[in-house]
Amino acid sequence: MTDPHRARINALRDRLAALDLDALLVSSLPNIRWLTGFSGSSGLVVVTAREVVLLTDFRYATQVEDEVSDDVRVVIVAQSLWTGLWEVLGALLTVQRVGFDSAHLVHRDFQRLLEKGGRWQWRPTTDVVEQLRESKDPTEVAAIRRAIGMAESALATTLSQIAPGMTETMVAGVLEKALRDAGSEDYPFPSIVASGARSALPHARAGDRTLATGDFVLIDFGAVAHGYCSDITRTVVLGKATEEQREVYDVVKEANARASRLVEAGMRGMDADALAREYIHARGFGEAFGHSLGHGIGLEVHEAPRLAKTAEAVLPVGAVVTIEPGIYRPGWGGIRIEDDVLLTESGPLVLSGFDRDLLEIM
Repeated sequence: MTDPHRARINALRDRLAALDLDALLVSSLPNIRWLTGFSGSSGLVVVTAREVVLLTDFRYATQVEDEVSDDVRVVIVAQSLWTGLWEVLGALLTVQRVGFDSAHLVHRDFQRLLEKGGRWQWRPTTDVVEQLRESKDPTEVAAIRRAIGMAESALATTLSQIAPGMTETMVAGVLEKALRDAGSEDYPFPSIVASGARSALPHARAGDRTLATGDFVLIDFGAVAHGYCSDITRTVVLGKATEEQREVYDVVKEANARASRLVEAGMRGMDADALAREYIHARGFGEAFGHSLGHGIGLEVHEAPRLAKTAEAVLPVGAVVTIEPGIYRPGWGGIRIEDDVLLTESGPLVLSGFDRDLLEIM
């Protein structure tokens, strides 16, 4: 199988040439993993037209042998990564103009560039690697699919055990154990379990509230496979749903279905957002849908592209995005239905398939 990292590095080199840069200093760990395969917590990468150098420390000397291909030169530094960086750059005689990602370099490290890196011309860049990461290759899509499968298995296990009298934290515990049992490497974010009136809080953390019959229970969570995330939300009701609960739920369900069916590559993020927002507004709940429609997922659970009212960037072929419309009514409750969708050349492909009908947990 062709090493996907080689194609990614070549794509980045094309971008550096277009930006008139001799090299790029990569300090974001997700970007480092995407370019080299290295999943450790300490590293810097220098990419030039001829070479890729990964600097890390002794803790990862064995790990890099398993994760990083021979195309990448690995330097195990004895002291700080930055001391090693000056040595590496000093040996690259043709490198003068070096880009760095201004969104990821903390001020302390920027000061290091000014104090110790004076012989190079440092140029801030924005989202150079992130823009390349938006379009997923087949290995990335396969990993996301696996993470979705893990998440859906864990959700089925959790819903089979959920019952009035449990606290939200207890439900989250069942869910997160089921995620691990399904093979998830980690949790992309703290699992959201919100019940009753608390389900109107879009990013509520699981708390000590006790679930009661008649409650909405909103569950937003994900799994991780080979470093790649899934992100799914389902809202269920404990016991028999009221007519009002069904009415509002059906609006969210239809908004999810419309956006999932009509979103496509080449569309601006704001136009994708409007697919769900305009329908929810027409049904009289526009003020109750206060967040954006979705975002990209990959090595990070929130990454580009954005599907939002202000997102002017075009959605690329190969992006995997969330479609997550919601309605939130303080004091009453909230509903969100979230799926993960691959944008192909021939149209959207919904990767998640867990039941979207309103489930009544008896």
